Formats: sequence, structure tokens, C-alpha cells
Amino acid sequence: MASNNGGPWGSNKGGGGGDRRPPGQRPGGNQGNVPDIEELMKKSQDQLRVLMGGRGGSGGDGSGGPGMPSFGRGTWILAGLLAVGAWIFASLYTVKPEEQSVELFLGKYSSTGNPGLNFAPWPFVTYEVIPVTREQTEQIGVGRGSTGDDGLMLTTDENIVDIDFEVVWNISDPALFLFNLAEPLETIRAVSESAMREVIAQSELAPILNRDRGLIADDVRMLIQSTLDSYDSGVNIVRLNLDKADPPNEVIDAFRDVQAAEQERDRLERQADAYANRILAGARGESASILEDAEGYRAQQVNEAQGEAARFTSVLEEYRKAPEVTRKRLYLETMEEVLGRVDKVILDESGGGGGQGVVPYLPLNELRSGRTTDGGSN
Repeated sequence: MASNNGGPWGSNKGGGGGDRRPPGQRPGGNQGNVPDIEELMKKSQDQLRVLMGGRGGSGGDGSGGPGMPSFGRGTWILAGLLAVGAWIFASLYTVKPEEQSVELFLGKYSSTGNPGLNFAPWPFVTYEVIPVTREQTEQIGVGRGSTGDDGLMLTTDENIVDIDFEVVWNISDPALFLFNLAEPLETIRAVSESAMREVIAQSELAPILNRDRGLIADDVRMLIQSTLDSYDSGVNIVRLNLDKADPPNEVIDAFRDVQAAEQERDRLERQADAYANRILAGARGESASILEDAEGYRAQQVNEAQGEAARFTSVLEEYRKAPEVTRKRLYLETMEEVLGRVDKVILDESGGGGGQGVVPYLPLNELRSGRTTDGGSN
């Protein structure tokens, strides 16, 4: 290898006496040798290799020969700043408003991050972002086909009802949700189905199908929430939607016939009750009327009896005072009352002819009235 006495590119003195200039040197000038572009690029590549841990290309063995680039203090500071920037970038993370983060220090729970920019020193602290306000849904008894029995439940009156419902939930505590539940979805599903079966087992079929759906949904939701709280699950049950509550498909036609018969029975019972109430009200009115008539008749008879008794007492007093006069007056009054009710003709036999002088008369008024009656009837 030739000696390098004239700088990094050598000297212009050499054998042959010709004008031997290094590549890139301008003609007519021996001062201020200008390096070639290729040499500059090669030098830069050597410096980059050294910075990345390799060896320089000019020094051969990298032992610090004349071709090895030198590193100053500024280069090391720049490298350190780049490393610190990369560490900070890896340690910063963002949490959305609907999310929360769980920070782990060496794999153990450390703290819960709030929405916004958070700092977790990597690699000692790691994090996991979890959506906490997003509502998630678990459907039970829906889309299981005709052979599925998830929604078939037994009531307290030994009937079977097919129930489809969905549980809407979100995460209330992300740390509990991550560390206390190995299979969160399966746990929520199993607890929901168990709670629904427990409530249905305490209810009869008719209220479930008609009026008690809202009450049953509230009871099941509270039971699910209390069970999950006992597990420290960090799950909040938002609501429970009871979509369907019907008899199984195999007996639904017969059940509908039974329901129609029960409705017809209720209708006939209402009609019978209305008829009974109407007849009973009429009988009660008639009974009250008869009682009132009887009371009136009794009062009348009592009053008449009392009047007759008083009259008899007064007549008795008069009879005691004047018996003959009273006897004759009673006789005359009695005959007047008896004879006053009969048609009679009185003939005076004291006259001549022994009553032969009586001239018969034609009852024109009676004949006229009889003729009028016959004409009206025709």
C-alpha cells in the first residue's frame, strides 16, 4: 500500500513526470485538494457503520488507522437524545373518553388510567385499554334452532315456556373485569341463564305470558347483578330485554286451543254473572215490594180492627144507657146496609087490588144500553 503523505488523497508527486492529479482536483492548482463525491459518500457510509456498531472501510481492521472516522461529543449526545425520545414515545399512550386503561408493573396491577394522555414507563409498566361505556349484549335462547333448549324453562305449575332474552352490560371496573373473570362472556351467559331459570321456576305460566313480563325482567336483572357482584366481576348489568315468552313449538297449537277455551269460559262466566245479578236484583225488588204491601195490609187490618173495636165499645156504652133505642137503631142500620146492595121493588098491599094496580113498565134505558153493547161488539 502506497504511503499517504499528502493528506487523505496522497501527494501529486510521482514517477513519470506527468500531470498526475487526484480525481476531482482542478487543473492548474496544487493547493486545496477537493475530495471526490464518491470519497465523501464512502466516508459517510463508514461513519454510519461505526455508529451502528460496525467497522470503518478505510482502516481495514477498524483499529483506528488513518481512514477511521472520529466521533465527537455531539454525536453521542444526539444518539442519547434519540434513545430517550424513542423510550418516551414507547411509554406514552392515549385513552379515549369511552375507555379506561389498566397499568401493570412487572405483570402486577398498578393503577387505572383515565381518559387522555397517560405515561407508562416501558418496559417495566405495560397497559391494556378496555372500553367501559360501550354496551355489549349477550343473547340467550335466540337463534338456537328448534332443537336448542337454552330457552326452555319449567314454571312452578309444571308447564314449559320458551323464553328468548338479551342481557345488555358494560364494564364498571376494568381491573376486576380483567383479573377476576377467566371467561367473562361465558360467565355472564351462565349467570344470566341460571337467574332466569330461578325466577321462572317461582312463577306460573299465565302471568309470564301476559302481565308480569316487566316484573320478571326486573327481578332477573337484579339477581344477575347481585351474583356478578359476589364474584367481584366488575360488570354492570344495564338492562334485560325479554323478547319472547311462548310455549314450546311442539305444543303451541294445543296451548292456543286451551287459551281460546279459557277465554270462552271466562266470557260465559261473565254472562252468567250478569244474568244472575239481573235476576237477583229483580227478585230483591219484588221481595221488597211484597214486604211493603204486606206491611200496608197488616197496618190496614190492624187499623180497621181497632176502629171496629172502638165502635163496638162506643155502641156498647150507648146500649147500656138505652137498650131499646140502641137495639132498634142497630136493626135499622143493618137492614139499610143489607138492602142497599140489592135491586128491589116494594109494593104497598094496603092499597086496593092487592097490588093489581101496578102498571108494568118497559125498561127502555136497559134495552138501549144492551143494544149499544151488542152493536159495539159487532
